[in-house]
Amino acid sequence: MAGVAGAGLGVEKDVLPGRTFAYEHLGLNGADGVVPDVEPGRVESGTFGSAARGREVGYEIVFPPGEDDPLLPLVVALHWLGADAARLTSGQLGLDRFLAQHVADGGAPFVIAAVDGGRGYWHPHDGDDAGAMVLDELIPLLHDRGHETARVGWLGWSMGGYGALRLAGLRGAAATSAVAVASPALWREAGESSRDGFDDADDYRAYSAFGREDELDGIPVRIDIGRGDPFYFEVEAYAGGLAGDAELHVERGGHTPGYWRRVLPAQLAWLGVRV
Repeated sequence: MAGVAGAGLGVEKDVLPGRTFAYEHLGLNGADGVVPDVEPGRVESGTFGSAARGREVGYEIVFPPGEDDPLLPLVVALHWLGADAARLTSGQLGLDRFLAQHVADGGAPFVIAAVDGGRGYWHPHDGDDAGAMVLDELIPLLHDRGHETARVGWLGWSMGGYGALRLAGLRGAAATSAVAVASPALWREAGESSRDGFDDADDYRAYSAFGREDELDGIPVRIDIGRGDPFYFEVEAYAGGLAGDAELHVERGGHTPGYWRRVLPAQLAWLGVRV
């Protein structure tokens, strides 16, 4: 028992190798968040042909309960690696129900739009440019459907967290109300990145979030990260380079939908007063 306790202390102080594995197996990541047992609002699903991605992509537009006004503030949500737009409203995340609970608790209503981004990390990758698809196809499509797109907020998880930071920076403060991300997948060095993230060192230099922190100047930024997340130190370093209205929220948690569900109510409340 003393050995386990000592290992737990070492992990908490981030001095043991295999920190992420140990956090998970010593039960240090905390409880999973639970999808609210509430009736969600309307979810509008559809597809469009994406020239940027070279395929048909699916999208979902999530409304708060009782709301049907496309002129509500808009948040674009970017999914994690291996997911798609529909996964965000499944039981794995329950975004539509969390939005319903946010409004039921008195939070300001807004609309969330999500789209299928594949595995290309929301930048040009292997002939697939999901970032351009969002900026040049999804947002204009939403505008044509009557949504207010001059300024939008961003929300993302893991790969989508990186993507939200990147696309918010590209749009700039004039067109971005706020960006909230959980567990963004960030690497400080090209050699540390996954093949899904970047092709090679040149690709990394072209699209890494590091070195572009000033693109988010003037934009409220919230980053949530668990201490047991494999990207914890990278995210901490990245957040330290942000200026202005930027917040880093750290608590127990891994790189899992359970942690993302736990922090999602606070993220939606934070977005609600900024978008």
